[in-house]
Amino acid sequence: MTQPILIVDDEPHIRELLAFALGKAGYATVEAADGEAALEAIATHKPALVVLDINMPRLNGLDVCRRIRAEGQLPVLLLSSRDDEIDRVLGIELGADDYVVKPFSPREVTARVSAILRRASAAAPTEEAKLVSHGRLSLEADAWRAAWAGDEATLTVTEFGILWTLASAPRRVFSRDAIIDRLRGPGFALTDRTIDSHVRNLRAKFAKLGGVDLIETRPGVGYRLGPCQGSSESAGA
Repeated sequence: MTQPILIVDDEPHIRELLAFALGKAGYATVEAADGEAALEAIATHKPALVVLDINMPRLNGLDVCRRIRAEGQLPVLLLSSRDDEIDRVLGIELGADDYVVKPFSPREVTARVSAILRRASAAAPTEEAKLVSHGRLSLEADAWRAAWAGDEATLTVTEFGILWTLASAPRRVFSRDAIIDRLRGPGFALTDRTIDSHVRNLRAKFAKLGGVDLIETRPGVGYRLGPCQGSSESAGA
């Protein structure tokens, strides 16, 4: 990998622990001790992914995540020292691709980093599947591009992965567990709320383009792709 992983945490021993674990897995790393230094490191080193602590001096991780998302799709893995659902969901809604709560296993963080990067760099499975159109929705796998009636929507890697999963089988209702398995492989300890937050983000982004019927909710079951015609009559809750 030519691009490094940026580790942002105000605790030196956390940075050292993660740098060792990621280095052992073959990743180059750079470090930053606060939010402002993180933004400088992003501009200088052009990392492939940012491991970002929420609670930091000068500029907290949520503000850094907000700025990253305003400028592009750089993948973000959030770290939180509090087992707080508000922080978790807020972080995902700001555009983070995943989160891990402290104390954590370095192996878990490495696995999450690897999973996010695989999604970001994976090619489409077949030539036929590189472009998917459904109603006014179009997806390009190689470019990680999503558009509604020609207007592009800026999505995170995880948001694109969820939408691609639903669009790959538009008649199928996917459970939250099935979506998680498609994105990361079986065995990742993610919550239903994480998927729900990403779906809310997708709906909000496409609603601004007129895509109010992007995703349907099937209560007690999961989600499936909506008709994608711009009508609110069949949009889910």
